[in-house]
Amino acid sequence: MPETNGNGNPNTADLTIPRAAQRGVYRPATIGVHGDDPMNSYTDVAPALHVSTTFRYSHDPEQLEPTDDLHIPTRTPGAAVPADAHIYSRLTAPNASRLELILTNLLGAPCLTYSSGLAAFHALLVYTHPKVVAIGAGYHGCHGVLQIYQKLTNCKIVDLFNEKSWDNEAEGWGLGEGDVVHIETPVNPTGKAYNIQYYADLAHKRGAVLTVDATFAPPPLQDPFKWGADYVMHSGTKYFGGHSDMLCGVVAIGKRRSDWEKDYWTMFGERLHLGSVMGSMEGWLGVRSLRTLELRVARQSQNADLLVAFIDNCLTGLDVSEDAQSVKAVVASIEHASLQREDMVWLKKQMPVGFGPVFSVLCKTKEQARRFPSKLELFHHATSLGGVESLIEWRRMSDSTVVDELCRVSVGVEAWDDLRADFVGGCRALVEEEGR
Repeated sequence: MPETNGNGNPNTADLTIPRAAQRGVYRPATIGVHGDDPMNSYTDVAPALHVSTTFRYSHDPEQLEPTDDLHIPTRTPGAAVPADAHIYSRLTAPNASRLELILTNLLGAPCLTYSSGLAAFHALLVYTHPKVVAIGAGYHGCHGVLQIYQKLTNCKIVDLFNEKSWDNEAEGWGLGEGDVVHIETPVNPTGKAYNIQYYADLAHKRGAVLTVDATFAPPPLQDPFKWGADYVMHSGTKYFGGHSDMLCGVVAIGKRRSDWEKDYWTMFGERLHLGSVMGSMEGWLGVRSLRTLELRVARQSQNADLLVAFIDNCLTGLDVSEDAQSVKAVVASIEHASLQREDMVWLKKQMPVGFGPVFSVLCKTKEQARRFPSKLELFHHATSLGGVESLIEWRRMSDSTVVDELCRVSVGVEAWDDLRADFVGGCRALVEEEGR
């Protein structure tokens, strides 16, 4: 009888698993495919979907060792979770743990996943427990979470862009040790980018931590840790998911702090009690999505750069074609990181391979902004972003903090010249409708 490898199959090699593909050794495209190799404890090439919420203890009573809820495992933060180490899915589960391993290798720091981007931001506030938070305009959902946190803690919320507001001598408080400077870059909904290093320096000179929401610039576009971030969060619903079919939040815990392992394991334990874990289906979808992350994001960012350049040429008079006249009749202005020409000294270093797939346009009137999305065929009129399909949203539908004329555009993986033709066609149709 032929020898087997212990799994009953004489035709497969012993399951000796290679170490994970890590940043600095492999590029993001390779990590997305091989970053979870150490968890391949079975012969399936495509990872299985595990739906169980609970897992059997050992049958050997001698192997049973009671622990408390906050027991710290012996593994390194962010490392592979052994297949037989799962107990209950609010603690760890096979699919979410596999997703976290890939993300850890992609982002270069140990990662924890959550049920949504807002759940990730909430977890970050709970752990850092700041008395003062500096935050700028950006995703209104994060401001909503921060207001709930403020209701519970009476923390001070100050303006990120006005350092004078960070201190109040009369009331005896100021942003300092243990507080949070939170920056979103590129920012929602405009796509404008901010200098991470600048805000890292401001935070660290006061003993505060810098948290960066990098949702709009996932790998390979931007590495906030390179520029001084202490924590990086993502709404993984967007580009990590990439197919508009899953909710996910991610917090990556930077290693620049001396007690970063404590940061990780404390947040790991707090997640157990917050209960904001990903479902197994979402974890499985996330792994599937990360396989093509680099392909998707590179294509989407390139498409956006081209489309933005075309629209900008129409507005500045470099393009004087009939198409350009149609665009100028509808679009008053456009905003995107690629147009921040005065910032390119630092911006090209921070985002060396592309400026992100999201931009915004201001229509000339509120009515145009309301009606323009309905004139497009390839851009779906919907909220959210990051999927393979292009989206446009009259942003006032879901965000009361923006001006009425703003439309946010999330560029997909379609052929960019088809997207350009659709955008021009929508402008032309709107102009014709207004002329009737």
